[in-house]
Amino acid sequence: MRALAVVAALLACAVPAFASAPQPNDARVVIEAMLASNPALISYRARVHVGVHMLNFPYLSPVLDGTTYYKRPGDYEVVFDSVPFYMKGFSRLFADMGDAAAWQRDQNVALLGTRNVGGHSLLVLRMTKKVHSDILDYTDAYVDPRTYELLRMEWHYRSGGTIVMTQSYRLQAGFVVPFEQHATIDIPHVRAIGDAVYDSYQVNVVVDDGIFSKHP
Repeated sequence: MRALAVVAALLACAVPAFASAPQPNDARVVIEAMLASNPALISYRARVHVGVHMLNFPYLSPVLDGTTYYKRPGDYEVVFDSVPFYMKGFSRLFADMGDAAAWQRDQNVALLGTRNVGGHSLLVLRMTKKVHSDILDYTDAYVDPRTYELLRMEWHYRSGGTIVMTQSYRLQAGFVVPFEQHATIDIPHVRAIGDAVYDSYQVNVVVDDGIFSKHP
């Protein structure tokens, strides 16, 4: 995932109960179902506000504001207004939560089955880099099998460090869109938490393709 840039920078889960449903047997099926959600949602633009709090020295607490963009079938990007030099690449952590379309481009993705999280059974996709990484070991994505919403991601590093992010949603203009994200960062020399809130949504607006080409 592109989120491994967080390591060089600075760097649960409220899940609704659901009835049992037939389980998919292939990772591609899960990703296609995720991308097919909100079929009438062509694009959106929204503001995102992120607060980061380091739990160890130097105990910095930067606040970031930015804009998130989505365009069907699967382009997603977060662009911060300004980012401190020590947090370059930080936006990738938040962008990866919305970029399921990019997973298969540089990852081998396998469906592990289901795992109980907070008393609820979630689908688990495991991703490993197609090109070996000395930094990132694997990434797990947790998907609600009823709604195919991505609720949680875990980045596991070869150093033994982890980054966990959870995500909740809300209804906006008839569409289900990201609302809040919470990240827990526990990697060598860096312990921190980050919280993001999304607001000021504009749906089905023109979004320039150049927004997404800036971060291949």
